Amino acid sequence: MTNHIVLFEPLFPANTGNIARTCAGTNTELHLIKPLGFSTDDKHMKRAGLDYWDKVKITYHDDLQQFVESVPDISKLYLVSKFASRDYTDVDYTSKGDHYFLFGKETTGLPEQFMRRYPENAIRIPQNDNNIRALNLSNSAAIVIYEALRQQSFPGLARVHTYHFDKLK
Repeated sequence: MTNHIVLFEPLFPANTGNIARTCAGTNTELHLIKPLGFSTDDKHMKRAGLDYWDKVKITYHDDLQQFVESVPDISKLYLVSKFASRDYTDVDYTSKGDHYFLFGKETTGLPEQFMRRYPENAIRIPQNDNNIRALNLSNSAAIVIYEALRQQSFPGLARVHTYHFDKLK
């Protein structure tokens, strides 16, 4: 089972860099759907990802349709949006197969027509809609991926870390 974070036409390199770092730390694959609002050579994106870029498997897709056609089981494609009626914590992410978490563009989210095509796949992070339009994209990706990983018992992730010279022993 592999988890995938998918960014639809991301605009800001810092968000993508932060998400790439989260992917490196969680063994999550990253998908970027073009067009991107920045060059992947962008120094801000590289700085946000620090020296972890070689630890992230990144797949580029020319458009949303090409990405959707690459998903083996559409029932495991989760559209993360404030327009969903089901909370992200109400989904069981433990079933076999890959899980794909699709996040929309920072300014406009996912296309409405696309959301209406897959309403049963939409999930939401609860927020106060009167105070903000949306949570930060990189924070949202971390919230959702860690819920999936929690349910999956954090496969392949260190649960304990000790000091090289442990002063506490």
